[in-house]
Amino acid sequence: MNPDLQDLKAKALIIHQRLCEVYGCPIPYFHSLDPLSELISSLLSHRTRNADSGRAFKALRARYPDWRAMMNAPTEEVEETIQGVTWPEQKAPRLQTVLHAIEERHGSLSLDFLGAMPVEEARAWLESIPGIGPKTSAAVLSFSMLRKAALPVDSHHHRVAQRSGLIPQSTAVGPSHAALAALLPEDWDAQAVYDHHEVMMLHGQRCCFFSNPACGRCAILDLCPTGQGRLEGRRVPAMKPEIAARDHPSSRSRER
Repeated sequence: MNPDLQDLKAKALIIHQRLCEVYGCPIPYFHSLDPLSELISSLLSHRTRNADSGRAFKALRARYPDWRAMMNAPTEEVEETIQGVTWPEQKAPRLQTVLHAIEERHGSLSLDFLGAMPVEEARAWLESIPGIGPKTSAAVLSFSMLRKAALPVDSHHHRVAQRSGLIPQSTAVGPSHAALAALLPEDWDAQAVYDHHEVMMLHGQRCCFFSNPACGRCAILDLCPTGQGRLEGRRVPAMKPEIAARDHPSSRSRER
């Protein structure tokens, strides 16, 4: 094995163990939706606060008896129903297009069949549909009742991984999914992979802030070259503007 990769794997495991001590593992799943409903929830949540996307999801469920009814409803009506999210004019037609694609490719409006697939095969099937990227595919498999060992990476998780040196600063969120998943033990079950995402995300929300991170109380400071540089007064490379935009108050963070 590449010695550098082995070192990164060991570092990722230590970070996981430290953050689990801080935030408490195992972490309960925050909801239990069927995978198709989780997909809709995830698409609504893009660049939107959980409270707002949650209200939009509930509004869709209240207005339509099932997802087929929503898929076949007038797009303007769906857009009106999800007004609280960012870009409802884009998300309404995307939701309907994605649902049509699922039915055309699978023959029914369901994603339950993904439970019988290996994680990578299931993710590839989802990501073959325009509008579904790596974060959404992982969220569907991990957060839904399928409870599969897929690693989502949100902006907070991504920031902690960059600053701690698990991935280069130049690695965007999309490609970071494969790079960070490769650092986790192959024998981890779905709960362990979910815990890893959650503690990295929580650390980004509660300590490793985009602006003025609380490095002095960070449980992984000795493993974080960025934090050590900040406290020692060394110049730390600025994060990319597009990353800053993802952490604007409108970005998604888990509400508990």
